[in-house]
Amino acid sequence: MTALHSLLQANADKRMQETISIIVENDQVWILKDEDGCVMLTSDDEDGVPIWPEKSLAALWATEDWSHCQTMGITLDDWMHKWTPGLLKDGLAVMVCPVPGEEGEVVEPDVLAEKILARK
Repeated sequence: MTALHSLLQANADKRMQETISIIVENDQVWILKDEDGCVMLTSDDEDGVPIWPEKSLAALWATEDWSHCQTMGITLDDWMHKWTPGLLKDGLAVMVCPVPGEEGEVVEPDVLAEKILARK
């Protein structure tokens, strides 16, 4: 079973752990973007940016309303030094590795950054 398939079957906590491991290993975070910028999701009362550890997982969300979106890789350095402070400033959360039918774990950007740093 590939990492892609195992993440599709995993619960949110397992996806969080595996996502962090893969991001650290590949030195890259994946998002979806369109002509207006990065795609955002709303979960409960929080707005956030969904992220994935692999391009192929991000591409799974580029359907229906988001079929016009493209995957975009962000280096881990840019994520930590540009995106994390920007998301904090804008009051946005991070939705970690949502998969079809499940949004993924919602965390604050600085909490995700701490988890990534702890794994490095």
